[in-house]
Amino acid sequence: DWDDSRYLEAEPADYITVARKAKGTDNWFVGGKCDENGHQSTVRLDFLDKGRKYDCTIYQDAKDAHYEKNPKAYTITRRVVTAKDVLKINEAAGGGFAVSIIAK
Repeated sequence: DWDDSRYLEAEPADYITVARKAKGTDNWFVGGKCDENGHQSTVRLDFLDKGRKYDCTIYQDAKDAHYEKNPKAYTITRRVVTAKDVLKINEAAGGGFAVSIIAK
């Protein structure tokens, strides 16, 4: 269940990025998916509570990922974020990403 859902960016048949807040928590989950052309996603975290820090884990396509040639290539990065941050995430052809943003 979700307390809130937001569509952060979308272009029909090309890409979509959605953020959802877990019910009864201050934790957010963001997911993105794109078509065979790939996409540079820009995720503004201004939906987070201002003045608060969050532990952020990003699961994204590796540089050599491709839906036909290398579909299982991904990287995991961790960092601390706030509402002022913007994530730039490259989605490979036919790829996507997932982000967990857990309140500290």
